[in-house]
Amino acid sequence: MQLEKPRRSNRERSDTTRAAILDAARELFIAKGYADTATPDIVAAAGLTRGALYHHFEDKKALFRAVVEREAGQVAAAIELSDTGQGAPRDALLAGASAYFDAMAMPGRVRLLLLDGPAVLGVAEMAAIDAAHGGRTLQEGLAAAMPPGRIDENDLAATAVLLSAAFDRAALEIEAGAARAPYLHAIGRLIDGLIGQ
Repeated sequence: MQLEKPRRSNRERSDTTRAAILDAARELFIAKGYADTATPDIVAAAGLTRGALYHHFEDKKALFRAVVEREAGQVAAAIELSDTGQGAPRDALLAGASAYFDAMAMPGRVRLLLLDGPAVLGVAEMAAIDAAHGGRTLQEGLAAAMPPGRIDENDLAATAVLLSAAFDRAALEIEAGAARAPYLHAIGRLIDGLIGQ
């Protein structure tokens, strides 16, 4: 007797289609860049139709934004997983820095998040994406590591933005071939200076 495969729900089919489009778009955006990637190439790579793409995404820019958001979410998840909750807040910040560098080492991620993302979506939109993901984690980590009253909320937010920029610059340098260890050490010194160690 042959067992029938359970039928997939519309939601499951929709999620599968969306993931296929995102995966194909990611690969093409990395290989060719945003400007040189056409939507017909994306649907061909995904094995779908243009109608399927436009059912899920308003246009190529919306698709690119979804790719970038997914990447940012994966980076944030890797950082959050690095916090075991066992060590001191400073140790959690350093573990998060290391996890960030690990996550950014995924091929194409630096291009998507640090180069093409700001160029295509703009700095303000990328800042909003960052704030919705890793920015919050970094600000919370800094707040936990600093002595009470050391810094007010506005200065804390600005400090987190600047430290995040240091992480990003280090990721760009590492991607270009620089050794990782000196950058991780330098980030540690920056964190120690900020929290008064």
